[in-house]
Amino acid sequence: MNRQRRVAEYRAELKLLSEQRAELKEQLEQIIAKAKQENRAISEEEATQFDELEQKIKNIDKTIELENRARKIGEPEKTKEKENIEPEEKEVRAFTDYIKGIVTEERSDSNFTVGDNGAVIPTSIANKIIERVKDICPIFEMATRYNVGGTLTIPYYDESTQQITMSYADEFQELEATSGKLTSISLTGFLAGVLTKISKRLLNNSNFDLMNFIIKKVAESAKEWIEKELLLGTETKIEGLSKATQVVTANSAIAITVDELMDTQDSVPDTFQNGSIWIMNRKTRNAIRKLKDNDGNYLLNRDISSKWGYTLLGKDVYTTDTMPEMGAGKTVVYYGDMTGLAIKVTEDITLEVLREKYATQHSIGVVAWLEMDSKIENNQKISALKMKAE
Repeated sequence: MNRQRRVAEYRAELKLLSEQRAELKEQLEQIIAKAKQENRAISEEEATQFDELEQKIKNIDKTIELENRARKIGEPEKTKEKENIEPEEKEVRAFTDYIKGIVTEERSDSNFTVGDNGAVIPTSIANKIIERVKDICPIFEMATRYNVGGTLTIPYYDESTQQITMSYADEFQELEATSGKLTSISLTGFLAGVLTKISKRLLNNSNFDLMNFIIKKVAESAKEWIEKELLLGTETKIEGLSKATQVVTANSAIAITVDELMDTQDSVPDTFQNGSIWIMNRKTRNAIRKLKDNDGNYLLNRDISSKWGYTLLGKDVYTTDTMPEMGAGKTVVYYGDMTGLAIKVTEDITLEVLREKYATQHSIGVVAWLEMDSKIENNQKISALKMKAE
């Protein structure tokens, strides 16, 4: 009876929280709708109210999450027969047991290989890191990826200067031939690695989620490196977006104008506008927030329906500290359809665990390796805004 009463109370409270959340969300939408109806930007007072409502919704979501977690405590899952355990679960157990120094019988049938220099982790676990990188690195997720070995040559039909056209013709008169230019890019592979060390004292904490900690730490380190290479590139190695050919140069080294942003957007043909985004530093976005059009409306708008909370000239804005701040000669904004960026991953992220090497430091090491290359495969899909050189 006590259990039934607790369940009933839990459902009633959950229903109340859900209703409160729905009311708050409706208020958010009313703020946006009112501004759109009156054809104006959101006022500072409305923006403050919006932020407060958004925080209340987050608090409710967190409360629901914590109540769900509290409810599950003390409710052990049903024991499963060993033969019914999924292969991926066996690999996870073998992985965590090895790191903690626990001998397990499941290593033999869990694709878990232990060598003299450490253990090579199964791909099912390494793939979780790739998925995490996709979640936190939208450029990597949106680009066109090729998972192949060796050198990859990608043909590209360039119609930027000349294209196939149809025209009127007369009998017995020759047609004038027109065509685009067939070009190609070649992607090879560059090896990169990251080392994460974990304290053994932390491993001995029974409340410590080892698997998610490693996935989170390795993915965050990989994301920082991958995003930097995709946006800025490195000379003689990965190019990423750094060789964009459609470049708008600002008239100033310290400021951006409305016209320059429009020119950057219009550099991408209409056929590639669907799915295009803006990429910039947070401080650049802050400077653009102050720009207005001829009617006095702000160019940059808060938009709850957008991916990252803001839209500029109708397109989502992604900010990252990887992009440089405004300065002389700096490329500070990218715009376009990121499928125009090609990424070749020769080798998905692989992990090795080093238990003995760092024993004297009372820690273990987790090494992640990745081999990749990246270049723009369709220059028409990408444009860049570069500040004036002093």
